[in-house]
Amino acid sequence: MKVREILVTSALPYANGYIHLGHLVEYIQTDIWVRAMKAQGHQVTYVCADDAHGTAIMLKAQDNGITPEEQIATVKASHEADFAKFLINFDNYHSTHSEENKEFSELIYRRLSSAGHISTKDVEQLFDPEKQLFLADRFVKGTCPECGSADQYGDNCEVCGTTYNATELKNPQSTLSGATPILKTSKHYFFNLPEFEQFLKDWTRSDNRLQTSVANKLQEWFEAGLATWDISRDAPYFGFQIPDTPSDEPDKYFYVWLDAPVGYMASFKNLCDKRAGTDNALDFDRYWMQENEHKTEVYHFIGKDIVYFHALFWPAMLAGSELRTPTGVFAHGFLMVNGEKMSKSRGTFIKAETYAEHLHPEYLRYYFASKLSDKVEDINLDLEDFMQKVNSDLVGKVVNIASRSAGFLVKKYDGMLSEICVESELLEDITKTGDEIAAAYENREFSRAMRLIMQCADKANEYIDAKKPWSLAKLEGTEQEVQDVCSVAINIFRQLMVYLAPVLPELTNNAKAFLNIDSLDFASRNQWLLGHKINKFKPLMQRIEEKDIEAMVEDSKASLTQADAPAATDNSKPTAKDKASATDASTDAEQADYIGIEDFAKVEMKVAHVVACNHVEGADKLLQFTLDVGEDKPRNVFSGIRKFYEPEQLVNKKVICVTNLAPRKMKFGVSEGMVLSTGDPKTGLTVVTLPDACVVGDVLA
Repeated sequence: MKVREILVTSALPYANGYIHLGHLVEYIQTDIWVRAMKAQGHQVTYVCADDAHGTAIMLKAQDNGITPEEQIATVKASHEADFAKFLINFDNYHSTHSEENKEFSELIYRRLSSAGHISTKDVEQLFDPEKQLFLADRFVKGTCPECGSADQYGDNCEVCGTTYNATELKNPQSTLSGATPILKTSKHYFFNLPEFEQFLKDWTRSDNRLQTSVANKLQEWFEAGLATWDISRDAPYFGFQIPDTPSDEPDKYFYVWLDAPVGYMASFKNLCDKRAGTDNALDFDRYWMQENEHKTEVYHFIGKDIVYFHALFWPAMLAGSELRTPTGVFAHGFLMVNGEKMSKSRGTFIKAETYAEHLHPEYLRYYFASKLSDKVEDINLDLEDFMQKVNSDLVGKVVNIASRSAGFLVKKYDGMLSEICVESELLEDITKTGDEIAAAYENREFSRAMRLIMQCADKANEYIDAKKPWSLAKLEGTEQEVQDVCSVAINIFRQLMVYLAPVLPELTNNAKAFLNIDSLDFASRNQWLLGHKINKFKPLMQRIEEKDIEAMVEDSKASLTQADAPAATDNSKPTAKDKASATDASTDAEQADYIGIEDFAKVEMKVAHVVACNHVEGADKLLQFTLDVGEDKPRNVFSGIRKFYEPEQLVNKKVICVTNLAPRKMKFGVSEGMVLSTGDPKTGLTVVTLPDACVVGDVLA
């Protein structure tokens, strides 16, 4: 077998907030993949870092009365502690606020600039005269220029879905100081992304670098036309200054998204330096120089919300600076809890730390593994299903095999397994299944791997139930048969531990002590335990109790109403809205503006059939619906869900339409209703669909 040299990264968590279960989807997914590939004999290095720059961190540090460096050091320590609890085994965890990152960011910039890929132009922005800084869209609120809705952010209206520039807002106000911003012009630096259009079209469609759905999404952006990318920010800013700027210009800084992915290289270089001169030394150039692209592999695991940066900007930056591009970029969906967006008031916005205080992290690792595939799909943590699945699969099926068999072997045979296997066909079948399981792991089809493993566990339990060693032990002359049956069961248990080791490293380490073996790598499954002595069995895993889940949920309600640092949702930067909600001492319910039942009764909702659904030219957040609601003519409805759906996903679906909403004139036409969806316009919306049996035009009560 050829040993592959692989470098793996997860997206960098933002250094101004805690780790929560939504973040952990990615780090658990990556860690399982890394462990599985290592178990198959490959040389795999896993690095990550804190994303430590940007205005949000600078402002958070100011709020806390500390320096940005102190802020990011505290958060980094917290992140590393949380990752350790969940057995995330980084080979190196670094920070983007490092000398290595500064060096590589400047190197890439200078190479891009020398090749003519950097340009400048004057940009007019809103400026806070009290804070003395330029305002990003998320730090501005005002009245929508299209529909007149108040309290809208500086990039789009959450009421009518219109997108606009912050400078178009009416009555703008800084969310940082409450001051009325002024217009101010400054020179900005741009990366000329359109110059790489053909390269990116070829790159995104070659060698299975991206999932098909991601490549298809990128095609839409190509069709809309790539734009130059603003890579600079004005002082004050926490980050790296752009080198070689004219001496008479105000300080310019790299936008955080330029140096964030460079953090992958920086963390790896930091590790290479640490290992220099040792037996496990690494060669940085072998992984990152363009000429070595086909000798080594580099993979990025990311959330679907940052595909644009990793599949367009990042490979273009690397190619333009004569560095190698990633072998693959793997995106995953968001986390729902109990079928809904995580909620502070319901206690389902759960910090990693809070979870670990109540439940074993390996429960969550297994549950996520049972849900994850190679698709870009949201996954749902159903807490009832979570408890049942862990108790049934891990405790009731897997651990039960050992607990049912070990006692007989230790008590009657001094822990010795039989010299021969009396069920070689059964054991060979489970051994061969390991090839399918290994392939499922490599292809990130973790849910398939878990199904195959549990099928093997079912075979073991069926075998034990059929042979009934507890009954055989009561009969005379069956001593050898009891030993043989229990030895087969222990060998199958060992195989299951081999297969589950990437997911449950702590349980399998404890199992190694019980089995009296040194290795559970994939190759070890081919050597059965014959004439081998095991140790006394000790309980390996406890059942989840409902009271523990309830306590975790209650503690989440309490902890998240305190003045915690804001957390980035999945891997996106926090908005001002996120910051407000995370630091407000009120619960969601206490902040709500209630309506009476008489108000709700005025809303008319009907079953609607989606006759057609299309993109809206010039509106990157809108879809246009043609709906049959059982009237003489179809209705035209605009909905701001374009970034979450392709039109063909909704055609011929049954949806809910609010039909007595006043028509709203938009620049794209008149919207004659509202399509109901759930979620958050910033992080994910799900259209409410109905069964085919529902009758078009029926009023929902």
